[in-house]
Amino acid sequence: MTWDPKKYNEFKEVRFRPFEDLFSHIVDKPNLKVIDLGCGTGELTQKLAERLTEPNVLGVDNSAEMLTKAPARENLHFKEKTILEELEEENKWDLIFSNAALQWIDNHEELFPRIISHLNTGGQLAVQMPQQNENILNKILFNLVQEEPFASYLNNWTRPSPVLTLDKYAKIFFENGGTDLVIYEKVYPIISTKQDDFFDFISGSALTVYQERLNENQFQELSTEFKKRINTYFPNVPSIYAFRRLILYAKF
Repeated sequence: MTWDPKKYNEFKEVRFRPFEDLFSHIVDKPNLKVIDLGCGTGELTQKLAERLTEPNVLGVDNSAEMLTKAPARENLHFKEKTILEELEEENKWDLIFSNAALQWIDNHEELFPRIISHLNTGGQLAVQMPQQNENILNKILFNLVQEEPFASYLNNWTRPSPVLTLDKYAKIFFENGGTDLVIYEKVYPIISTKQDDFFDFISGSALTVYQERLNENQFQELSTEFKKRINTYFPNVPSIYAFRRLILYAKF
């Protein structure tokens, strides 16, 4: 995927809000070996390094653009690689953390047990993901790209969300030895201040997978129609977008 850090960071505070909820479930211990899967710009990875007691923290992300300003220091390091490439390694961790990244990887029934297998005994898994299957902007976009002319432009390719239900994550965690499970959905409201705010928000994430498969004119056509449908659904300014996210935590 092609990421634009500037566009992504326009809504940085909105995207960072769930970090506090997710971090609140982590049990701090001295010298934790920590990895942040899909660390983006590394700002939240830095917060982990600052708030935990003398941890050794690694952030991995496949976007060189996002890692450009990653704040490396003595106990905080970054690598440019995909999450799946990292999972090919034999490294074990005391805390595996991932904030708004795993929704871009398919087949969570296999992915999560694979991630859990990289935890040391007593290790912690803390994950936050947008609930793409329930969020209205994702629904509007997914329906739109299945219509003409966009279906033809994309050769009928779509990107269904792999995000599962809360029940399924609970089952995966339990069957893989999870304890102290904390699994819930929370709404993080976004309030528009101008007409295209909601489009601008999603254009920095879910829209990117279609952008890289379309030429400039096709993508502009898609963007124009997507804006139109968003504005039809949210005709008033200000409006509230009830953005749903999943918070997942367990010890193993």
